[in-house]
This record gives sequence, structure tokens and C-alpha cells, in this order.
Amino acid sequence: MSGGLVALLDDVAAIAKLAAASIDDIGAAASKAGVKAIGIVVDDTAVTPRYVTGFTPDRELPIIWRIAKGSLRNKIVFILPVALLLSQFLPWAITPILMLGGAYLCYEGAEKVYEAVFGHAQSAVETGAVQSSTEREEQMVAGAIRTDLILSAEIMAISLAEVADQAFVARALSLVVVAFLITLLVYGVVGVIVKTDDVGLRLARSGLGAARAFGRGLVRGMPVIMAALSVIGTAAMVWVGGHIIVAGLEEFGVAGPAHVLHELAVGAGRALPVISGLSQWVVETVGSGLVGLVVGLILVLLLHLRPKKPGQH
Repeated sequence: MSGGLVALLDDVAAIAKLAAASIDDIGAAASKAGVKAIGIVVDDTAVTPRYVTGFTPDRELPIIWRIAKGSLRNKIVFILPVALLLSQFLPWAITPILMLGGAYLCYEGAEKVYEAVFGHAQSAVETGAVQSSTEREEQMVAGAIRTDLILSAEIMAISLAEVADQAFVARALSLVVVAFLITLLVYGVVGVIVKTDDVGLRLARSGLGAARAFGRGLVRGMPVIMAALSVIGTAAMVWVGGHIIVAGLEEFGVAGPAHVLHELAVGAGRALPVISGLSQWVVETVGSGLVGLVVGLILVLLLHLRPKKPGQH
């Protein structure tokens, strides 16, 4: 009897050790996957603040919370099951789907550039259809979640590639960990960014001289930072979209664009050996951005030049 109990305890201990090892493996895999996706995380963080611009301070965090929930839903409910099933049964289909998403990002970014140069379409106020703050909030949240879907798909795809050698369950759990951690990171940082001016205003009203000066500096500086983030966010969409398209073309055997960018980057690295890594990254990033901008502008022009239906403005 005692022998059987000891054997049972040994089995339980072995199972516990195996479970602990599995958790360690999942944590390590998730960490590796998250590090590979960090570049897209930066893009996602830069894109999001523009969706809360123009709202009253009391609505900023609720809007970010709504977008964060939508982002997590994108990753867990929509992207994760599709990515796992495709990786298991149709791995070749992931790349063209990502390329379509990349083209959408290029379009979104290029449309901002087009509107900055040629002016934007008439707003709801200009056309007489005045939007309430609630309607505008719904519109902005929906737009943010749509854009996040593409960026989240890229994050999950990169992460999936890093854990492709794991068993199916470990792969799924690793991606769940990545989804939660990256969503928390992105929207936590976004929350800090958009509330910094409120913190600055409180400091500016405090009685301490140094704190008041620092607070006034934050208040004056945040509009500049938000404007810069809007530009960075637009550039990020074009850059990420262009990178997805270039990488996808290379995977399908059209290696010309990727080869040209690589050669230019290597040349820049040789010309500037002291900052070789940085110069190569800059050249490849700018090159991907130019590809994305060209693709996006083509899509924008096609949509703007398409015949309009009678009564359509």
C-alpha cells in the first residue's frame, strides 16, 4: 500500500516537473516571439494615439480601453485560430493574406499623404451631416480596431514563425501569452502618452516652482509630440505595409525588390562602417517605406479616380 502511494507520488512529482518544464518552454518561446515582433509593436504604439486626438480628456482612456479590448479580440478570437489552422493545414496561404493586409496599410498611410497634399474630402460637418461626439467616437474606435487587425496579424505571424517548431498546444499557448503581453504593452504606453498633458496641467497648478515649470513644459510639448506621433504613425503604416509586400514577393520568387534593398543597405553599411548596423536598418526601412508609399498611392489614385455613382460626392 505504502509502496503504491510512493509510486503515485513519484508519478505526480514527475508530472509536475514536466508541467513546469512545459511552462518554462512556453515562456521562453513567447519571449522569443515577442522580441521578434517588437518592431511592429513600436508601429502599433505610434499609430494609435491619433485616434484619440480631438476628444475631451475624460474620454481618452475609455477610448483607449475600447481599442485595447478590440485589439485583444482581434488577436485571440480572429487571428489566433486562423493562424494556427493555416499553419497546420495551409501554411502557404499565410503570406498572401498578410500581403493583402500590407496593401491595406499602404493604402491607409498613403491616403493620409494624399489628403495632406491635395486636401481631404468634405467632412460630415461640411456636407451637413453633423456627427455627434458619440458617433465620432464609434467611427474612430472602429477605424482603430480595423488598422490594429492588420498590425496584430503581422505581430502574430512573426511570433508564429518563431514558435513553428513547437507542438500545437505549446504554439497556441505561446501566442496567447504574446497577444496579452503585447496588447498590454502597446496600450499601456499609449495611455501614458495621451494622459501626459493632463499630468503636466496638474503639475503646472501645484505650488512647487520646479514642478510647475516642468508641468508647463509638458503641456506645451505634448501637442508637438502628438503631431509627431501622427506623422510617425502614418510613416509606420507605409513602412510596415511595404515591408510585408517586399517580403511576400521574395517568398513567392520575386526577389528583385528585396535584393535591391539588401544591396543598398549593405552598400550603406560599408560606406559608414562606424554605424554599419544603423545605416543598413535606415536604408532598408526607407526603401520599404518608399515601396509602401508607391503601392499605397496607386491604390489611392485608383479609388479616387474610379467612376462615381450618381449623387455620390
